[in-house]
Amino acid sequence: MGGVDWGVMWYAAPYMLTGAVVTLEISALAMLAGTSIGVICGLLSLSDLAPLKWLVRAYVYFVRGTPALVQIFLVYFALPVIGIEISAFWGGVVALAFNSGGFIAEIVRAGLQSIDAGQTEAAMSIGMTNRQTLLHILLPQSLRRITPPLTNEVITLVKSSSLLSAISIFELTRSTQVIIAQKFTPFELYALLAVYYLVIISVLSKVSEYVEARLS
Repeated sequence: MGGVDWGVMWYAAPYMLTGAVVTLEISALAMLAGTSIGVICGLLSLSDLAPLKWLVRAYVYFVRGTPALVQIFLVYFALPVIGIEISAFWGGVVALAFNSGGFIAEIVRAGLQSIDAGQTEAAMSIGMTNRQTLLHILLPQSLRRITPPLTNEVITLVKSSSLLSAISIFELTRSTQVIIAQKFTPFELYALLAVYYLVIISVLSKVSEYVEARLS
């Protein structure tokens, strides 16, 4: 009976580390862009402009109703069709930001709507504008409530980045697949891949716990 090939794991570790760095880079950029998209869309979903509200709802409905892999394919192959030529790396960033933005929009909307309406009425009664009410009353209070789901979305995004291997981005999962094709040792390398993701997600979980504790 053959045992575990520890040698191939030592061989693969530095290559997979390179892929892990790419995964973190893509995830960080996508999260920044996705958060921007999500906050803007979340605010627009509460506006009085019906066309904008329906547009945001359609976007969120599409993101929540279709698989992330399908969205990645659509974004990656649609950009060249409309004349936007970008690398696979940036195509992956755009695709993940598009996906994440839809979920963050719902998180922001739900967080703002969870604040008691009486606080808005009180702010208006003392002469505060809608903008001042939003910036000084609603957003500071909703920040505590949206932080837990927002940190969960960060973790989900990192795990979803593994789907970018389908468009040949040399991230963590793709780097593992390349070595498997060379060494034909799938068990050892997928086990090592799981360890890499566990370490990354564990660190993110600890950071999120710290942020939540600070806000509370």
